[in-house]
Amino acid sequence: MGIVHYESVGPENERRVRLFAGDIFCWRARASSIALVSLAREMLVEAFAPLDPETAQHSLDVEQFAAILNVAKPRFIHDPRCKELIPQLLADLGCDPADTFFDVPRMRSATSHGYLTSGIAYAFHLHRDTWYSAPMCQINWWLPVFELRQCNGMVLHPRHFDSPVPNTSSSFDYQQWKRTGRVAASHQVRSDDRPQPRATAPVAEDGPLVLIPEAGGIMAFSAAHLHGTLPNSSGVTRYSIDFRTVTAMDVRGFAGARNVDSLCSGSTMLDYLNCTSLAHLPGDIVAPYADGPPQRCESQVAPGQHAG
Repeated sequence: MGIVHYESVGPENERRVRLFAGDIFCWRARASSIALVSLAREMLVEAFAPLDPETAQHSLDVEQFAAILNVAKPRFIHDPRCKELIPQLLADLGCDPADTFFDVPRMRSATSHGYLTSGIAYAFHLHRDTWYSAPMCQINWWLPVFELRQCNGMVLHPRHFDSPVPNTSSSFDYQQWKRTGRVAASHQVRSDDRPQPRATAPVAEDGPLVLIPEAGGIMAFSAAHLHGTLPNSSGVTRYSIDFRTVTAMDVRGFAGARNVDSLCSGSTMLDYLNCTSLAHLPGDIVAPYADGPPQRCESQVAPGQHAG
């Protein structure tokens, strides 16, 4: 089970080693993170006006609410200011801009009491990002846009970091997901039938970890951590921002967390942009990842089969 570090100021290369071992890092809100969440807030307030984005679900039909998110979320993702603010935040936290690559940020929402849990507001079941073709060297960054409550954040299960969980990742291909699954989100309102990797056996609920960063606070953890959306019973919609990073040094050296159970194909490697130039990762170092994690899966589940 990893350690939670608060306000760490140690060397960034050592921090990555700790992240790949299952540790979690948290920081208080700072000017660079507040700038990013403020942009999200402005867009949400404008999109839901005159309603409050956190309580709008109580005044709108599900279809109306989803239609607003279908405009607001892509608008945030593709706003050019994000490509300026995220590198500023990463540099503020000690990342080397020349060697660090990030993907575009996602704005997430978790409505209260199951109001909308599919499609554009998908409530993520327990999963590892590495089941979704993320490389083992990926680091996830997560920031709440508004103040969190005890029951509307995100949950991690650190006790499963080094233990395989039977799952359907062998049937997931990221390039196919980009062509069909992602674009279908706007049509999944009352239910969500998109095939996504998930556990095929009950996951022991021992040792769940729920951290409550302040609005604009930052949490970083390995893509190999088992995590999901905490059931929201707060009465308000939770909004958050997440994005992901890799370091070219780690990509070249096949560094990262152990691959205990990921059998997916395809790769997210072409999504990352350099913090300085916005260029993609060089093709020669991306090539070994094209068919899935080059790190061999350590579980006894053969490719093409599901554990269970």
